[in-house]
Amino acid sequence: MIEKIDIPVTVYLVFDSEKRAVEPRAVVWNGRTYKVNKIGLQHKFKQGNTLFHVFSVASKSMFFRLIFNTENLQWRLNQISDGIAG
Repeated sequence: MIEKIDIPVTVYLVFDSEKRAVEPRAVVWNGRTYKVNKIGLQHKFKQGNTLFHVFSVASKSMFFRLIFNTENLQWRLNQISDGIAG
């Protein structure tokens, strides 16, 4: 079931200088660390003067939509899904 939420989360990521790309590697949410197994769509948008980067990632059991705010350098968890239709 897909659930929309808006809470701060910890995201571990790696910047690959050769690819010039950022890759989220793990998400810490609700007291658990979820290893990112797949990175899906990525895009960015502006709201006023603030640029946001959006990453859709999946662990073994969960899907996460993460938003990075470039103004305050904070990650927020915007959407989760456990893959079960609700």
